Amino acid sequence: MPREAARSSDDRQGLFRPDLLTPLFWGSGTPRNSLPLTQITDQACQEAEAYKDAGVDGLIVENMHDLPYVVCPGPEVTAAMTVVSAAVRRTCPHLTLGVQILCAANQQAIAVALAAGLDFIRAEGFVFSHVADEGIINACAGNLLRYRKQVGAEKIQIFADIKKKHSAHALTADVSVAETASAAELFMADGVVLTGTATGLPADPRELKEVKHAVKIPVLIGSGVTLENMRNYLDANALIIANSYNSVPLQTSISDVKKCQVPSNKQGVLMMETFLLKLTVLSRCPSVLMM
Repeated sequence: MPREAARSSDDRQGLFRPDLLTPLFWGSGTPRNSLPLTQITDQACQEAEAYKDAGVDGLIVENMHDLPYVVCPGPEVTAAMTVVSAAVRRTCPHLTLGVQILCAANQQAIAVALAAGLDFIRAEGFVFSHVADEGIINACAGNLLRYRKQVGAEKIQIFADIKKKHSAHALTADVSVAETASAAELFMADGVVLTGTATGLPADPRELKEVKHAVKIPVLIGSGVTLENMRNYLDANALIIANSYNSVPLQTSISDVKKCQVPSNKQGVLMMETFLLKLTVLSRCPSVLMM
């Protein structure tokens, strides 16, 4: 996935809507879990296969159910995420894949992505510190990009949350979301993720307009997108839709995945109700329109 693709905007003209990405919220490996890692891995691969067959363009592996989250979890989480991510890559060798490790384990995510052959990470706390429900999250861009350079992972792209959900931003109340996005661009993020205030809540379409005007890198919508409000976000480069696709909050149903409808737009590009991601970086997927 060439870095320059993410920074090009020439191919975005005339595109009907974002392409599709879905995350895999694999079962907990912490207080609420009772499954061995082998079973967790098998379930993640089953879900990945179902999503791939349903027509998605990419997947994110995320430990969403590792409640309660801790800032920078232990090495056992990194090891488990590597095992799962590598298995998903083998299941979906031609799909764009990413990883997010909660909470704010961004260097660990880079390591997992490199080891498992993934394409990108979603990062929390890239620029500007904030107070989250897990604790204080400090800005990490400088250390993260230096680490990426040191381990030879510069092909792994970083999509950074801005004004992150489930967080208080009183410390930066005088910094707008557009200014935050500009700072992320200055600090070499490959894209920014705009969300509502909590999981499942929609982002403000006005903020999308402001951010798109402020930066040239891709802008992803990271929460609250449904089939009903999707048209509010067609200017985004990515739409990440989780809750409207996964009807069971703590467990994704394989049968539900297989039942999903995959309509197509006027250009014949697949759409579905799921995590949607529009990336210029989908160069490895010949069936996907580039931005």
